[in-house]
Amino acid sequence: MITDADVERWLREDVGHHDVTNDVPGETEGRLVAKETGTVAGLDAARAVFSYLDCEVRNTSKRGGGTTEQVEAGDRIEAGDLVLTVEGPAREVLRGERVAVNIVGHAAGIATKTAAAVDAARTVSDDTAIAGTRKTTPGLRGVEKRAVAAGGGDTHRLDLSHMVMVKDNQVAEMGLAGAISHFRERASFATKLDVEVETVEDAPRAAEYGADIVLLDNMTTEETERAVELVAETDGETLTEASGGITVETVPDYAATGVDIISMGSLTHSAPTLDLSFRTG
Repeated sequence: MITDADVERWLREDVGHHDVTNDVPGETEGRLVAKETGTVAGLDAARAVFSYLDCEVRNTSKRGGGTTEQVEAGDRIEAGDLVLTVEGPAREVLRGERVAVNIVGHAAGIATKTAAAVDAARTVSDDTAIAGTRKTTPGLRGVEKRAVAAGGGDTHRLDLSHMVMVKDNQVAEMGLAGAISHFRERASFATKLDVEVETVEDAPRAAEYGADIVLLDNMTTEETERAVELVAETDGETLTEASGGITVETVPDYAATGVDIISMGSLTHSAPTLDLSFRTG
């Protein structure tokens, strides 16, 4: 959910205290146009920005070939597609322009990279999920997580309360069995435990001790495949998750191991911005 407080913060950062640049009289129409192919996301944020500025965002946008239809998050867009149209006072349209373009470009870049990872996984597996992580930009997690979903990915945990992750630091302090027991006692019955292990041998141990998900951290594809087999032999209900340095190019190799989830921090922290242009008049 995009709140007025979010929009106010974004606009305050960009407009500052004395905006002369956008002091333009009259009414105008603005058009957000794709300059390259990708998967669109972030339109809810752009609409919220312009609506806050009392501009009207049109519900229809022109796609390639001259057809007119609604463009929504998750749609594939081509270079030249008109993805959003806005009308209002020229000063307000121009004030919202850069914030809207930046957010949509950033979100669409995440959605586009996520869609590429999902497509890569599907070349070898119909079941392996592609998930984001908490490696998000402070203040933009909601936008970025929705962008992952728009690209066909799984949002993973949204915050620290969403799922307990037992990672290397907790294991170093309490040991694997002790850490799992400690957090299992404190977590709700509805809260899953995702337990990180760094060796193949620890994977079935984590499942035996009560992990709902065993995260196989920075393992090779050979190690991942063996760990997946051992976890399945120990507890057929425990999910497995591969993470750590996995790229779109190596996704098929990891998906072929039989792992249930591939989580990728690069979906949010390293996705290139999708190139968009905003024109008025």
